[in-house]
Amino acid sequence: MRARAARDHERLDRGQVGSPRELENLQHEIGSLARRQSDLEDVVLDIMERRESAQARTVELRSETEQRQAELAAAESRRDEQTAVIDAEAGELGEKRKALAAGLPADLLALYERLRAHSGGVGAAAIKQRRCEGCRLELGATDVQRFRNAPEDAVLRCEECGRILIRTAESGL
Repeated sequence: MRARAARDHERLDRGQVGSPRELENLQHEIGSLARRQSDLEDVVLDIMERRESAQARTVELRSETEQRQAELAAAESRRDEQTAVIDAEAGELGEKRKALAAGLPADLLALYERLRAHSGGVGAAAIKQRRCEGCRLELGATDVQRFRNAPEDAVLRCEECGRILIRTAESGL
């Protein structure tokens, strides 16, 4: 468009226009080209502004991404450390459990393991304030009386969930 406008100006300046009608058309074309060039320059400026804004946002997002990746790496590191601690603790508790299980009667241990397999990993539950901590249901008056009268070494079972019940100072019996 600039080359065309320059060529039209040159024709005007050299006087190569023969008729008034052709002169008028040439001046009109030069004006139209100038307006069109101005419009296109405005579009180019708008695109450049949007590009700068997009580049700034890209830099901002990259920075934020790097920050989030650093936070993620730190969280993964903490997770891995805690996993190692938990694994070590689980190993120690597993060994303690084996030692304690060795001192229990085989039939009680078999019952516990069977209950544990069927009760989501918990085969025994404490009695607290006349409530089974396994199923969270309150024991009936008959059960409470029966548990009170049972010998200390008796294996008590919850009528609702079937777990082995453990008497504590908070049992309320």
